[in-house]
Amino acid sequence: MSEHLDIATIDPSGDIRTVAADAGAFADAGFDRRAALRRSAAAGGGLLLGAGLFQTMLSPAEAAISKTRKSKTNDIAILNYALTLEYLEAAFYAQAVANIKFANANLAYFATTTGKHEADHVTTLKSVLKKKAVKAPEVMFGAAVTDEKTFAATAQVLEDTGVAAYAGQVTHVYQAAVLEAAAAIHSVEARHAAWIRFLNGGGVPGADPKSAPAFTSFDVARSEKSTLKAVKATGFVPGL
Repeated sequence: MSEHLDIATIDPSGDIRTVAADAGAFADAGFDRRAALRRSAAAGGGLLLGAGLFQTMLSPAEAAISKTRKSKTNDIAILNYALTLEYLEAAFYAQAVANIKFANANLAYFATTTGKHEADHVTTLKSVLKKKAVKAPEVMFGAAVTDEKTFAATAQVLEDTGVAAYAGQVTHVYQAAVLEAAAAIHSVEARHAAWIRFLNGGGVPGADPKSAPAFTSFDVARSEKSTLKAVKATGFVPGL
């Protein structure tokens, strides 16, 4: 993608950047989260995610995941949290591939390939959880799955958020097999994040350093509560 992505044009309400900032995507970038929230409330639009997703994650998942007591039961809660994120990503890419006639062949390839990966993650997590797996939530992506530029910006946010969310649970896992599976998925999500950042204009001479595929020496791990709080704060998920 030769043209540097203008996030202000794609995300005028600021809610996409708000979620990204809380996930560490704009670390040290001088991003004004409160101002973005004010713009979001005034605009009344932007990235919309179905309340079912975050209700599933917030209750009972948030209460179930313990930060101090590792156990097999706690691992199930963590896996369901991961599965819910994967449901979101898989649905996002599937809908985008079905709806968007991509002008950028590289972006189309990314969407198709990443969509397959996310679907595989869903299948694997469900096979591990079996009857204890949570159901797929209802989601609503709006222009993010019909407009190519909005898709590209949203994909970057989702991948950055997914990487931070997985990292946020690593110290709470009890079973080695679960940790191994999570690590295998986490590294692929990180590759997705780097890939879409490059396609969005990062990693080339003259680009904003903070848009680069690897824009910092250390990633910030975010807790489940922190991730959900950022989404709730936008006010675009009714009922939260």
